[in-house]
This record gives sequence, C-alpha cells and structure tokens, in this order.
Amino acid sequence: MTPTLYFCSEAFLPPTFVLSKAHLTVTNRECFWCTVIGLWAGYIIGYITNYYTSGSYAPVQKLAKTCVQSAATNIINGLALGYYSTFVPVTCIALTIFISFTFADMYGISLAALGMLSTLSIGLTIDGYGPIADNAGGISEMCDLE
Repeated sequence: MTPTLYFCSEAFLPPTFVLSKAHLTVTNRECFWCTVIGLWAGYIIGYITNYYTSGSYAPVQKLAKTCVQSAATNIINGLALGYYSTFVPVTCIALTIFISFTFADMYGISLAALGMLSTLSIGLTIDGYGPIADNAGGISEMCDLE
C-alpha cells in the first residue's frame, strides 16, 4: 500500500498547492507522509488489538487463568488489561494527529484518517468471506456432496 500511495501522491497531486483557510503551502510529499503515517498507525493499532484480544497470546491466556481463582480477580484483571491495552493505540493516534497537523494542517489529519482506513476494504472482505465459505461448506455437507 505504501508504494501505491507514493505513486498516487506523485501522479495526482500538484507538486505544491496552497490550503486557503490555513494560508499554508503544502507539497505532495507532505501529503504522502500524512497518509503513510496514518496507514502504518492503523496497522500498528490492528496488530496491538489482535495481541490483546486473541487467545493465542499471553494477555488473554493470563486473564483466562485468573478466571479460575474467582470472579473478582477476573473483573479486576480484565479491567486492568483493558486499560493497559489502550496505551499504544492512543499514542499512535496522538502522534499521527500531531505529525499530520504539522505537515498539512487539518487536511493532513484527514489524509492520515484516510490512510488508517485504506485497508478497511481488505479487512471487511476477509471478514465477509469466512462466513460465506462456512455456509457454502455447510450446505454442501447437508446435501451429501463430495
């Protein structure tokens, strides 16, 4: 996605342009960096979210072990884990906003948001494909197909 964003910023944006409300001259490279920062921040947020919510990793496994002790320890540890898991995503969003605003004012923040959402279509397609494939497999099984 990063090379595609570079190509699009070079091909479709003028080398420099003026944001009229902010009286700021912006280059196409600054717009590229705003979008890439958003793209990679979105990737990091997704990775961290998977780490803190998947049963394959230590945080959820440790939380599952506390469920054996009592409900109170489960609630306390679950809340602590939930609060702790937000540190990296909030930091990524704050840095993305700060850097993008520095490059291109509010336009930079909007480009960073588009960067964060640029892989959304792929994620939704993958999420949609799983249930469709499961349903097709179940139907073929019920029809005694090979």
